[in-house]
Amino acid sequence: MLRSVITFILLMTIQTLSRMFFRLEEVWLGSIPRRDWGHMRVLVILNHTSLYEPILAGYADWRLLWLFARHGVLPVAEKTMRRKVGFFFHFLVRHTVVVTRQRDSTWDTVLNSVDEKSVVIILPEGRMKRRDGLDSQGRAMTIRGGIADILEPLDKGRLLFVYSGGFHHIQVPGESRFPKLFKTIRTHFEILDIAGYKNEVMRHAGDGNFREALIADLTRRRDFHCPPLLDPSLREDSLSPPTAD
Repeated sequence: MLRSVITFILLMTIQTLSRMFFRLEEVWLGSIPRRDWGHMRVLVILNHTSLYEPILAGYADWRLLWLFARHGVLPVAEKTMRRKVGFFFHFLVRHTVVVTRQRDSTWDTVLNSVDEKSVVIILPEGRMKRRDGLDSQGRAMTIRGGIADILEPLDKGRLLFVYSGGFHHIQVPGESRFPKLFKTIRTHFEILDIAGYKNEVMRHAGDGNFREALIADLTRRRDFHCPPLLDPSLREDSLSPPTAD
């Protein structure tokens, strides 16, 4: 219980600072009422651009933050946990699980941490988008299939999609350490019934398997529902090198 209380205090502090120093704009999609956190099982953040994304806690109310403190499961990359900020991420939820880039025993630890009350928070791209729209290795940002392992065994509960507008106008990975304050953060949200969502994914899958169909659907959702970048100078098409005359 002490761990949960510490985590809840941390999350409430982040929520307060987020609301003090940033302007939060939100749009809610779908038919389920906004902030109806009942039976929440999975939270998916699409368009991963910065380690400052915990600022999104500013959108939440105390009930959701208490769920994270009591039952949250968060896979965090080994690379992130080796940094000084790793100590901070360790206390963001009830169970922070360090995972590698490989499909190995660390991912099994994540799955074994999930029970009937867990709320799994996952960023299915698995790495951060840099200024040029690619990851740190120069690869295109794609959805990884690990999220299928989370959703496939679930037959009830709700799924919260967080469509992020990106944080590059606040902090660009590898270029700056501290965030720019008093910026606008734009985010779209959508709550779905998990069973209904899985049926919809498979309905469009044809002869494909669930993992492939889920990756395709999440890619479409990310590209269609995430708000555009606020700062035109950070748009990917403006970052291409000039062509020679």
